[in-house]
Amino acid sequence: MKPLKEYTIQFVGLKVGKHHFDYQIDNKFFEHFEYEEFNDVNIDTHLDFEKKSTLMELHFSVEGTVNVNCDVTNEPFDQDIKGHFDLVVKFGEDYNDEYEDILILPHGEYELNVAQYIYELIILSVPAKRVHPGVMDGSLQSDVLKKLEELSPKGEKETKTSEEIDPRWNTLKKLLTDK
Repeated sequence: MKPLKEYTIQFVGLKVGKHHFDYQIDNKFFEHFEYEEFNDVNIDTHLDFEKKSTLMELHFSVEGTVNVNCDVTNEPFDQDIKGHFDLVVKFGEDYNDEYEDILILPHGEYELNVAQYIYELIILSVPAKRVHPGVMDGSLQSDVLKKLEELSPKGEKETKTSEEIDPRWNTLKKLLTDK
């Protein structure tokens, strides 16, 4: 049995035209890729598959939530994600996936597994910096935030008078103003 078999599309049996595939992505999907940064996953994936006589066009769209830990407080929260990706599949002599949006399959291929493309689209749709919405609006009460506030520099900046500044700097500042 092939892993993630339900994501394999046997395009040789499909008629020329548009076809639609829907997938519900959860934690089991990411276990196959050994990706463990998500606490929980609930994503709807829609694939519009258009078969033409010489090529195929795939339009992926993902929308849903992933439960991740905040980078600031380490509190879990649901991060909304949304993403789109277009892929063109052509046929040639050898398999070639050098380009990010063009896939070349050898003549005689009859199926395509789209799991890797869905995985990459979801991972790239999650923001690089994950900040709990409660941190942004100040409504989250956390021990980590209290400690950060306690250790942060005070609002009053100590201004040094010219007497406290090393006199060598004053001489250098004169060079800037003399022209």
